Amino acid sequence: MNIVLREFVMSHTAQSVEHTERRFVVELAHSKELLETAQKLRYQVFRETYGADLGHQADERDQDHFDLFCEHLIVRDLQTDQIIATTRLLDSRAARLAGGFYSESEFQLIGLNELRGNIVEIGRTCVHPAYRSGACIATLWSGIAQMMNSRNYSYLIGCASIGMSDGGLQTHAVMQRLREHYLSREWLNAIPRLPLPDMELPANVTAQLPPLLKAYMRLGAKICGEPCWDPVFNVADVFIMLRREQLSPRYARHFKAG
Repeated sequence: MNIVLREFVMSHTAQSVEHTERRFVVELAHSKELLETAQKLRYQVFRETYGADLGHQADERDQDHFDLFCEHLIVRDLQTDQIIATTRLLDSRAARLAGGFYSESEFQLIGLNELRGNIVEIGRTCVHPAYRSGACIATLWSGIAQMMNSRNYSYLIGCASIGMSDGGLQTHAVMQRLREHYLSREWLNAIPRLPLPDMELPANVTAQLPPLLKAYMRLGAKICGEPCWDPVFNVADVFIMLRREQLSPRYARHFKAG
């Protein structure tokens, strides 16, 4: 783990959240213990929020093959010293060692090999239910943005989840809204390996974008196709892509490298 980078991310991020009196900081998980804490948070959030079927693991950690190849960002509440949010990052080099990007298990990514520039995938993103406010999520995204710039990543890709506890009603409503404003297949076409069944929407359904998906869109991300149903996690995953040059100016002006 690159400790210099960890300090670089923390110092720049702290400057960005002065309005929260530096209550939250973002850093790279630099030890096995911190990674395990992040995995326990994932287990808790995915089970309680989405009803994910993660099995009855004695250590209550969400973990998979890709964790070994990823770097893991965590957000810490300085008042409680609690890890309250996490995401993992897998760049092109590490993806080759891992056998591909995680997203490729859910989508056929047409155009991926033609992209010019460094790619990083984020995944397993989650926030503790008590902290799903703008400040915590903004702190997490500030770390992602800083890493994109400091590592010179040209593209950020990944999956954003929509809960399916209502049978898919909200997913279809959200997708209707996303198609109107955020759909782009110019660079990638993501074809789901397990598409959602069609559903007729009642006229009075209001689309409620999940906080993390909303944050992606505010950053400047686009969706690249229809969602994939993930029955294990009980979610519909939407493939998102963010080109660094299209990062929202609200974030980009704070997180330029250098």
